[in-house]
Amino acid sequence: MPFRSYQSVRQHLDALGMFHMELGLERMRRVLAALGLERPPFAVVQVLGTNGKGSTSAFLASLCAAHGCRTGLYTSPHFVSPEERIRVDGRPVPGNRWPAPASAVLEASKGGHLTYFEFLTVLALLLFREAGVDVAIMEAGLGGRNDATTAIAADVLCFTPIAMDHAAVLGPTLAHIAGDKAAAVRSSAPVCMAEQFPLAEEALRACASAKDAPLMRATPLPEDWQPRLGLAGAHQSGNAALALTAWGRLAPLLGCRPDDAEAQAQGLARAFLPGRLQLLPRTAEHPALLLDGAHNPHGMQALLRALDGEGGAPVLTSAPPAAIIFSCLGDKDWRSSAGMLRRRFPEVRVFIPALENPRAAEPAEVAAFFAALSPAPAVALNGPDALGRALTAAGRVAPEDGVTLMTGSLYLLAEFFGRYPGYLDPPSSQPEPQP
Repeated sequence: MPFRSYQSVRQHLDALGMFHMELGLERMRRVLAALGLERPPFAVVQVLGTNGKGSTSAFLASLCAAHGCRTGLYTSPHFVSPEERIRVDGRPVPGNRWPAPASAVLEASKGGHLTYFEFLTVLALLLFREAGVDVAIMEAGLGGRNDATTAIAADVLCFTPIAMDHAAVLGPTLAHIAGDKAAAVRSSAPVCMAEQFPLAEEALRACASAKDAPLMRATPLPEDWQPRLGLAGAHQSGNAALALTAWGRLAPLLGCRPDDAEAQAQGLARAFLPGRLQLLPRTAEHPALLLDGAHNPHGMQALLRALDGEGGAPVLTSAPPAAIIFSCLGDKDWRSSAGMLRRRFPEVRVFIPALENPRAAEPAEVAAFFAALSPAPAVALNGPDALGRALTAAGRVAPEDGVTLMTGSLYLLAEFFGRYPGYLDPPSSQPEPQP
């Protein structure tokens, strides 16, 4: 067997390169055919879009579980370990179960290298088949036309809001990007969509019509929906509504009632996803924190609306935040996001720790951008343990009841979760607040 341990699988993945891309679905189709996975023996939902894919996937997986379905969930990226990407009934599939199916993926590729994402996508399907899941929720990685998840036959497609995203790969305009994502519509399987920009909706309608696929807009949740959603923020109502709309088309395929109000409420209330408006208590090691992975203008807008209490109660009762920790990738539209953040909180100190990522923006450049917009201090932190020093500095300026906002990149949150992996789990298993 080529892989004898989880570590050897990790080494192979690392050699492939997490950010390496090769467009086209031929490799995936060949390997899926060799493994009998072109049409998996379980229902498949593909979730595409720009913002809200992870949240929508989490809501839908929780809905499936609440109705008694054994559920696989495939998401990306991971924060600390690739195990986070492949879950069955809410729990990561442990790495000690990866070597045999990973060896099967390698054998099926016959020496032809799948990319990092392609390899994990096929591995997830094998692990889901081994676990006997009833349904798998597959979150697309990038785009739609050439995304590895598009090579799999899907029973339902979900499109979260489509916005500017990966323009260097998908195209320079929203029309290009929407066209690429909408191209994932490849059969007459029903297509569910959140509210879209007109150009994006036009692309989705054209592709659905060409494949005779029914297209339906998500039905908004009632304003008095109870109990509250498991994921915070007014924007999550749209993600939950999309998941609930998809559930309506998926339930009959699973032999479930699509109108079980009690199970629906439980499913949406139990959804959990780390790094999305995740509020953490103060401990001896860090100040109270609000973590959010907003890394583009659309995500930052949702974060700021949640802080303002638009559409519901504000996420923070003691706004503004006592301090901000912000880092970003240089190839993202970070200036727009940072500008929105600084204009909303012009007097709050910002700490910019260097990220351990080759794509990271230079902290001094980010600090200079903040400084040009406001006289409030913006401090660049380089060198060893930059994040640890940022947490310490934020703790010094934050009052006991203050909350520090950490945002700008999922990779910033990944470094935080690397220090405190317990926060990747639901709140019941997280550290107790400091007395």
